[in-house]
Amino acid sequence: MSREAKIANFDPNSAADELGGIYGLPFELDEAQVVIVPVPWDVTVSYKDGASAGPEAVLAASRQVDLYDPSAKDAWKIGLAMDEISDEVATESKRYRKIALDMDQGAVNEACTWLNGWVEERCGQWLDAGKLVALLGGDHSTPFGFMQALARRHSSFGILQIDAHADLRHAYEGFDFSHASIMRNALTIPEVAVLVQAGIRDYCDEEAEVIASEPRVKTFFERDIKRERFDGATWAQQTKKIVDALPPKVYISFDIDGLDPKLCPNTGTPVAGGFEYEEAIYLVEAVARSGRTIIGLDLNEVAPGDAASEWDANVGARLLYRMCNLMALSNKIA
Repeated sequence: MSREAKIANFDPNSAADELGGIYGLPFELDEAQVVIVPVPWDVTVSYKDGASAGPEAVLAASRQVDLYDPSAKDAWKIGLAMDEISDEVATESKRYRKIALDMDQGAVNEACTWLNGWVEERCGQWLDAGKLVALLGGDHSTPFGFMQALARRHSSFGILQIDAHADLRHAYEGFDFSHASIMRNALTIPEVAVLVQAGIRDYCDEEAEVIASEPRVKTFFERDIKRERFDGATWAQQTKKIVDALPPKVYISFDIDGLDPKLCPNTGTPVAGGFEYEEAIYLVEAVARSGRTIIGLDLNEVAPGDAASEWDANVGARLLYRMCNLMALSNKIA
């Protein structure tokens, strides 16, 4: 059946087909305009693990997401499909997580270098096929290879990081590609023109020094956002400042702990405070409607917790759907 026929025969108001793709959508990877690349990896997490189970949990929860999106008419017709969840990556993650707990930095660094190459190749494959790509982690170290793939295809872009943590530590705990070092590593990519951070509320002296001394980093700390709000500033005014700091091409890196932890209680390093769900969506939508182009995005650190809890995945699935739709909108395909 052709893509057009699938759209004509699909009922977005019906219960999702459990045998269908992500969100119960009928599209194959070659038919989709947005491909989600799952990366079940959480080797270097420094507090609680579990994010490697995020892709599977989000996939399961996605079938309970209603498909109407007020920001993008008939958004489901864009065509979202999720690449296969790699057994190899999941197996290596479990193996090297144990090695990381023994603090064998050399072995873990080699494994993370392998993972970066795997991610770059996998995401690059879909970029070269003309797809928009969203990466679904996994811990926050996972998108580095994706950023490298984008840098090979775009001469300059900015990163909007929504996060509780600055992630600017140098090789945290001796791991070159720690989840706590992802943005420090991103700054080694020459094509990254600016890093705009929003909602940061947990960081160390080293990171504060990087923020103060690195001209490419612009940080909107949660403390400042909230205090300005207490003094009468609106989120619309604050969002404009954040978006104005971004260049024409934007990559969005979303650590789910950027949200209030009531929305992601099982994430690896929860921090009090954070954005409400619609506050975060408002910011992403402001980027999409500003004339800027979202060239890629990631969602990381969704950890489902025990078998009885799927709340984190429930929130993550909805957040991922809305962000993918807004990415398509910014690329004028929604």
